[in-house]
Amino acid sequence: MNNRYIILLGCILLVLSACSSKADNKNSKSDKSVGLVVTENGLGDESFSDSALLGVEKARDEEGVLFDYREPLEGDHEKQMEELIQNDHDLIIGLSFRVQEAMEKLAEKYPDQQFVLIDSVSDYDNITSITFKEDEGSYLVGVIAGMRTTTNTVGFIGGEKISVVEKFEKGFTDGVKSVNPDAEVLVEYTNTFGDDEKGAETARKQIENGADFVFPAAGFTGIGALKEAQKQGIYAFGVDSDQYYIAEEAIVTSMLKRVDNAIYEMAKQLKDGKKFTGEHKVLGLDQGGVGLAPIRLIELTNEEQAILEQAQGKGN
Repeated sequence: MNNRYIILLGCILLVLSACSSKADNKNSKSDKSVGLVVTENGLGDESFSDSALLGVEKARDEEGVLFDYREPLEGDHEKQMEELIQNDHDLIIGLSFRVQEAMEKLAEKYPDQQFVLIDSVSDYDNITSITFKEDEGSYLVGVIAGMRTTTNTVGFIGGEKISVVEKFEKGFTDGVKSVNPDAEVLVEYTNTFGDDEKGAETARKQIENGADFVFPAAGFTGIGALKEAQKQGIYAFGVDSDQYYIAEEAIVTSMLKRVDNAIYEMAKQLKDGKKFTGEHKVLGLDQGGVGLAPIRLIELTNEEQAILEQAQGKGN
């Protein structure tokens, strides 16, 4: 009889042990993680890369999604990304068109690995692409500039002349012209996203030519333009994130490109068990992908506010 009890107890312990083992495995599998490759300018750009980092930090704080990141400062996107893959991250996120070639090469090499490409579009089934309607957000700052310019001259400063930045230019110009057809929009590209001195020099040139508002969409180059605008006593617009603190006497508002929100949503969906299928998401005003930071330094009249709200799709 005792032997039967011993055998029964052993079986029970074996079953309990097995259940415990399965639970442990499940908990282990529920820990999701993201590997982020920022731009070659690295963190501290107070714009694109920093916004992406905010997204994974939010996912960590609110969803418990772990993350790691790499800065391809030498342009070594493939090496940095493959290191993250080998560290067994569930989702690899890369920023800008510059990462696309390396990502697609690795997508072929690791067909079960899921990727998210921000600001460019890939046809690969295991790469989900996210782009933004930068023209819609830039249109809004153009409306403000067009309504409030006193010199009838405003400036746009682009980094490299690529399609994404040209969307900023087009939206800004269209916004200005929609409310002030006679205004002149000065446009110049610096051919770099990483030279704040060049940004300052370009802003000085536009200010000398009469611009009383400047809108740089040029990464770290734009930081120099914003600080020069403050130095010269004119107004400016930030880009990507709320850049008010960079030049608090100049920045009226910023055109927000919610890279942080997009990455947070991807990480949240990863945690929720969503399978990514290589779709292309396009985020504009209606999707909360672009918008405006709070308006400071100037006070819009009721009429101007109504025009801006209509441009945002909030008016009649």
